[in-house]
Amino acid sequence: MAERQGQTVPDAVLTRIGQVVMLHHAGDREEARHRFLDLWAEIGEHGHPLHRCTLAHYLADTQDDPSDELAWDLRALTAAEELTDDRPAEREEALAVRALYPSLHLNLAADYVKLGRSEAARTHLRRARGAAAALADDGYGNGVRAAISRLELRLAEEGPAAGGGWGPPRQRP
Repeated sequence: MAERQGQTVPDAVLTRIGQVVMLHHAGDREEARHRFLDLWAEIGEHGHPLHRCTLAHYLADTQDDPSDELAWDLRALTAAEELTDDRPAEREEALAVRALYPSLHLNLAADYVKLGRSEAARTHLRRARGAAAALADDGYGNGVRAAISRLELRLAEEGPAAGGGWGPPRQRP
């Protein structure tokens, strides 16, 4: 974000994304999806990586089909990976995205669980757990860590199926 006279100038695209997130959280998922898609068309596949990461991350949550959700979550991760500490002008953005990595990988793990791909889910869950050190000890950080733990428990309860894969949850007597 640019600074002017000691104050941070808000990023207009991130502000617009935030407004649509509020619409989604208020319960209008369909309208939120349409507005997110309009924003995506505006910024495009080659837009700023922080914008693409943030937008794709939230757009995934508005999808009905788990395969579509996965595709948007993968776009978010790909955009996040474009922001590195090697780009000094964007160091602040890279730090912000680093704090998103646990959530990005957690979402991918959840997507893979929905699609019955538990090994891929476990891989992203390990990455989420590893990246969780970047999270602050606050409500957001604690919430993400708790969600990681819940999904870890869910996968552990499923246990390995024959052939080393993961099967459906076992029925409890």
